[in-house]
Amino acid sequence: MTAHASGDIVMTHTHMRRVRSRMTSFQPAVALLLAGSILLTACSSDPETPEAKPEAKPEAKPEAKPEAKPEAKPEAKPSTHSTPKVTPSKTKTPVGPVDPVEAAKKEAIATYLSHWKEVEKRYADKTNKAGDLKKYAAAVAQIQVEKDAENLHQRGMVTTGTIAVGNPTAVSADVGRKVPKIVLSSCLDITHWQTIHTKTGKPAAMPSNRLLRYVIKATVEKWDKGWVVIEDKPQGKKC
Repeated sequence: MTAHASGDIVMTHTHMRRVRSRMTSFQPAVALLLAGSILLTACSSDPETPEAKPEAKPEAKPEAKPEAKPEAKPEAKPSTHSTPKVTPSKTKTPVGPVDPVEAAKKEAIATYLSHWKEVEKRYADKTNKAGDLKKYAAAVAQIQVEKDAENLHQRGMVTTGTIAVGNPTAVSADVGRKVPKIVLSSCLDITHWQTIHTKTGKPAAMPSNRLLRYVIKATVEKWDKGWVVIEDKPQGKKC
């Protein structure tokens, strides 16, 4: 038994030596396998690196075109070319030659009216200087006005207001003579021509029967300086 047992032991030791020798021969291979397994485990334990994807570019949008605005029409300006107005043609009456007699009458009347404006000025001025009597009068007419006005002023009176020469008319005309002459007839109105005292300003006493509107005849001649009144005679009758 012991022998058997020892034989078994021997056999067992022999078997163990064989097993050890085999294990000894497998150790390098196992070590390699373990090393590879560790490497694989290490590789598998690293976090998986995500695959680099190309950066997504924003989608290019089509360029916005400006909204088409309606074309501005030029403001209509009023036409500078005015339409010519058609006016009916007027038939001109042929003008005949000017009548020298009628022209002379008009000039004589204008002179007579201007003469009385100067007479008003002379009678209204107590210094007896106002009024250009020589411009429109001469001879008897000029002297008569100068003397009558001076006499009135020496008595301490002047006149105020205006004289109206109504309807001056040429009753005769002789323009063919050396000194053309025209006789005028007028209605002299002294209603608004009043005589007053210089000191008091009160109206002077006048005859109750005196005429305030009367006919007067004047002779007007054309001298070198123009038409002048040479005579002025009241006719003593109403108009």
